Amino acid sequence: MATELATRVLHSLNDASELPLASSEAFPDVESTVLKGALDSLQSREMLVYKTIDREEPILTEEAEGIVREGSHEAKVYEAVCVAMDGIKISELPRIVGAATAKVGQGKAFKEGWIKKDGDRLLKKVASINDTTRDQLQLIKAKQTTPEPALLAELKKRKLITLQKRINFKINKGPKFALEVVKEETDLTAEMIASGAWKDKIFKPYNFAALGAHTPSGALHPLNKVRSEFRNIFFEMGFTEMPTNRFVESGFWNFDTLFVPQQHPARDLQDTFYISDPAVADKPRDDETGEFLAEYWENVRGVHEDGKFGSLGYRYPWKEEESLRLVLRTHTTAISANILHKLAKNPRPARYFSIDRVFRNESVDATHLAEFHQVEGVIADYNLTLGDLIGFMQEFFQKMGVHQLRFKPAYNPYTEPSMEIFGYHEGLGKWVEIGNSGMFRPEMLETMGLPKDMRAHGWGLSLERPTMIRYKVNNIRELVGHKVDLGFVESNAAVRLDRG
Repeated sequence: MATELATRVLHSLNDASELPLASSEAFPDVESTVLKGALDSLQSREMLVYKTIDREEPILTEEAEGIVREGSHEAKVYEAVCVAMDGIKISELPRIVGAATAKVGQGKAFKEGWIKKDGDRLLKKVASINDTTRDQLQLIKAKQTTPEPALLAELKKRKLITLQKRINFKINKGPKFALEVVKEETDLTAEMIASGAWKDKIFKPYNFAALGAHTPSGALHPLNKVRSEFRNIFFEMGFTEMPTNRFVESGFWNFDTLFVPQQHPARDLQDTFYISDPAVADKPRDDETGEFLAEYWENVRGVHEDGKFGSLGYRYPWKEEESLRLVLRTHTTAISANILHKLAKNPRPARYFSIDRVFRNESVDATHLAEFHQVEGVIADYNLTLGDLIGFMQEFFQKMGVHQLRFKPAYNPYTEPSMEIFGYHEGLGKWVEIGNSGMFRPEMLETMGLPKDMRAHGWGLSLERPTMIRYKVNNIRELVGHKVDLGFVESNAAVRLDRG
């Protein structure tokens, strides 16, 4: 079938009295996609050249086809009036020509000046008429030409035509035009070389611009790509990655060790997911020896109830059962607390980071999910100051491609002072919040057993926000969850943050 069509095209070109050849006139019975395949094949052999022309063509509706066969509504009304010698009653018109024709045709016939009204009767006003609507539709059907804009708008308003996109081709002869398609060899065989037959063969030229066959393979999710880039930045700056394989934490590690009071709103059911089975954890134990951390437990209780280490505390009755309730961790700072407690056994300067999933009982919308990934960094050293934190933030975010920062005072239960971090987003043209930071409170650090002159500052941000900005995703549900487009995952580009 393809060969027959190719031969037909070549003969049509040869017999044409005028070039280029219009496909709509020469091959009205051939689908445009089928014809394009034949044209592409012949063009690759340089036997012809062609140009694609996209245009909208008017197509007659079913009502319009009826007008072409039987005449317009207004013409039918005029003819009915003419048949009646003394005119026709308006009330009788629907019965004679039909309700639809009477409704449309009467008004149009009045507008054209063909009929007039005399009391309750319709009389003819002219001796003869020219059914222009029928003539126009017959012309459109025969020539498939688009009428003048005003007439086109009127016919569309009357729902007599619709516009349909048509693909046509202008075809001309190529440098190697011939009436027969010569078979081109695709392989040079040993037999051709041995016999010398290759000298008389025509070989198909290589298409070096052709795409290779798609190879199915796995693909990294955009979040994993951005996560990998963040990890590289942390490793370059001398950080050690913290283990984050505990999605479920006790209230002790998730809240109490961070000096978050047990009456804090963050611990309410509307903000935190609590585990129902099992509902409570064991008391905190040393990961290596398995021994109960009795001294740390009592220090945490004391700093909450009565105050310790120079702090007044919160002055409330601290409850063990509340501290042992199991929760889906609301932040990876619970891991940071555990790591800093281990550091207290051998106090020394250290840098830690983590990137993993956390959970919040939030309403889902375009920018929020009930779970997200938190990027967190912690630096512990002697005699650190707020100036050290600001300086480090500038260096860290510069490596992420953010060169303009602002800091705003904020409140966190476990850091003092605390700061929100804003960066200027060039694409959005405005300042956006990109993280939170602060100096860990003495009530948190000295409770662990760290020296008085050892300070720790930490900061955090979500992984989703920079990923959405990087890949221009407006709805977080298109990045995480069941609405993710696998095609987007497979085709998105590798990420490289614009480091300064």
